[in-house]
Amino acid sequence: MQRFNDYKIILASNSPRRQQFLKDIGLSFTIKTHEVEELFPPTLQGSEIPDYLVKLKAAPFENIAPNEIIITADTIVWSDGKCLGKPKDAMQAKQMLQQLSRNKHEVITSVAFTQSHQQTVIHQTSTVYFKPLTAEEIEYYIDHFAPFDKAGAYGIQEWMGTIGIEKIEGSYTNIVGLPVAQVLATLEQICDQKSRNA
Repeated sequence: MQRFNDYKIILASNSPRRQQFLKDIGLSFTIKTHEVEELFPPTLQGSEIPDYLVKLKAAPFENIAPNEIIITADTIVWSDGKCLGKPKDAMQAKQMLQQLSRNKHEVITSVAFTQSHQQTVIHQTSTVYFKPLTAEEIEYYIDHFAPFDKAGAYGIQEWMGTIGIEKIEGSYTNIVGLPVAQVLATLEQICDQKSRNA
C-alpha cells in the first residue's frame, strides 16, 4: 500500500495467520521476533492482560529508526473471569474445551505499534458462543488438529470453529488473531499524523 511507503513495518510475530492477514491487505513488512517469557501480573483482568503482553513483546526492540513501526500482537480467551492461554498438553486442551462448551467467552486481541518516539496500543473484543461439545468431538479435534499453539485450545478457522460455534459477535479476524480493520485504521492514523506534523 503506497501510503505506507515511508515506513518500514516490522511484524514481531511468528504466527502464520497474522502474517497472512497483513499480506492479504497488501502491506509490505518484514518479520523479526525476540523470545519473551509471556508472564503477566495475576492482578490483571481481561484486556489488561494482552495490553501488557504486547508491550512486553515490544520491549526488546532497541534503536528503532524514525521510519520503523514495530507491530506486536497477543490474543487471549477470557472465560468465566479467567484467562485461557495456550494449552500445555492434551489434558489441558480438553479442560479448556470443556469449559468453553455450551458457554460464551470473549476473545481479546491487543496490538502495539511501537515507534522511536511513541507507542500506540489498541485492543478488540469479540464474543464467541459455543454449542454443547461431546467428549468425542473434543477428543477428535485435539487428536487431529493439536491446537497447542492457540489460546483457548481452538482455532475458529479450523474444524472446531465449523462444527462447534453457534455464533459470534464482533470481528472474525480478531478471533483468528488480528483485528485487521482496526490495525489498518491505526496505521492510517499514524501516517496521517506524520503528514500533519511535516
